[in-house]
Amino acid sequence: MSDEARILGVRVDPTSYAAAAAQVEVWTRKAESRYVCVANVHMIMEAHDAPDFRDIVNAADLVTPDGMPLVWSLRRLGHPEQERVYGPDLTLHLLDMAAKQKVPVGFYGSSANTLRHLMNFLDEKYPALDIRYSYSPPFRASTAREDEEVLRDVNASGCRILFVGLGCPKQERWMSGHRSKIQAVMIGVGAAFDFFAGTKRQAPAWMMKLGLEWLFRLIQEPKRLWQRYLYHNPRFAILILRQVFLQAR
Repeated sequence: MSDEARILGVRVDPTSYAAAAAQVEVWTRKAESRYVCVANVHMIMEAHDAPDFRDIVNAADLVTPDGMPLVWSLRRLGHPEQERVYGPDLTLHLLDMAAKQKVPVGFYGSSANTLRHLMNFLDEKYPALDIRYSYSPPFRASTAREDEEVLRDVNASGCRILFVGLGCPKQERWMSGHRSKIQAVMIGVGAAFDFFAGTKRQAPAWMMKLGLEWLFRLIQEPKRLWQRYLYHNPRFAILILRQVFLQAR
């Protein structure tokens, strides 16, 4: 993993699938409490707008460039060989590593129905995977007692990688708040649970390559996502062009 970079003041690590998976494996062997953010334009702009959230992302143990606009930005900012480290694909790399190295894993987030379909997917794809924990939290703020139960259950399960699917910025705030409390590497994977469970569709590969995944998701969920993309995407384009121009002077 190379030195970190900053996109609009937000840390993004130039890395790869192999390097990220290798680093996570090292942490799991030591039973360390860590958290990994998978950054896209939405996360960058949420962090740009909220200094406290920016601090959370910047304090992560690893921040991967999930979105193609971030990959293009890193290439212009001095990392010409940077490739995308896409959250769902990173999840598959980590699951493959965990199955081969017998690293126990857990899953926290999404709905009970999604988790049920996700478990079926994992049973078929990774029969050797050691799944120790899965939980769908309530769609509200957890009580102190509920949070204590989650901490107790996760740690008692012995899982060393905990995939967290709460969506940005909730999952990053949750992971940050549980660092040093949960003895596992927490990975914020967003909609990966839904993609693998089949409850949401992924964009075609050609749209991902062109950085148009946001358009595909907007078409799929216009009522939920139109404000996010209308507000964040144009501002990101303007701000990153300004950053690239100023750093090139």
